[in-house]
Amino acid sequence: MQPSTVQSANRFERRRAKTRQALIGAARGILAEQGGTDVSIQVIAERADVGFGTFYNHFDTKDDLFDAAVADALEEYGRLLDAATGGIDDPAETFAANVRLTVLLVASHPEITGILRFRGLQHVHSGTGLGPRALRDLEVGKASGRFHIADARVALSAVGGAVLGLVQLGATSDLDTAVAEQTAEMVLRMLGLSVEEAHEVATRPLPALL
Repeated sequence: MQPSTVQSANRFERRRAKTRQALIGAARGILAEQGGTDVSIQVIAERADVGFGTFYNHFDTKDDLFDAAVADALEEYGRLLDAATGGIDDPAETFAANVRLTVLLVASHPEITGILRFRGLQHVHSGTGLGPRALRDLEVGKASGRFHIADARVALSAVGGAVLGLVQLGATSDLDTAVAEQTAEMVLRMLGLSVEEAHEVATRPLPALL
């Protein structure tokens, strides 16, 4: 293949990736604002600033697009959490920090918060995003003896429901640092830490979510 042909192919792939991401970004915004998918493909295309027919070059149905949008948002947030807590050695502190950051998400990342509120529970056990990362951290905590749980998947369901329920509460109430710490403390107690230790771990300095 000639260099010019390779360059053209690379430009085509970059444009294609950019268009796909524009469609996903439009779907993310719609999900965060209204929670549902009752919107026409024409509206999605206009919001993404692409042609109507372009949609079908990337997705077969609206459901495919909105599934991709949810996965994209949760994966983005999962990476943010990993970056924020990557320097923490204690599995209990890592988990508490992730819980606290998620509770405080309303102010820092409103779009992701909206998607978590409307679609998060459906994706607790999905293969991408927050679910597998939380499961990983629970298994590390169990293996290290920090968490006293029989089944990490069951613990994930319990913790995920509790945290996402609080995120839902954030739609009508202000969730501040104290609420985030209280939630993390309750989660750590659920995972087997003593009252005193759960409080101490849940109130340690919190890393920034960039």
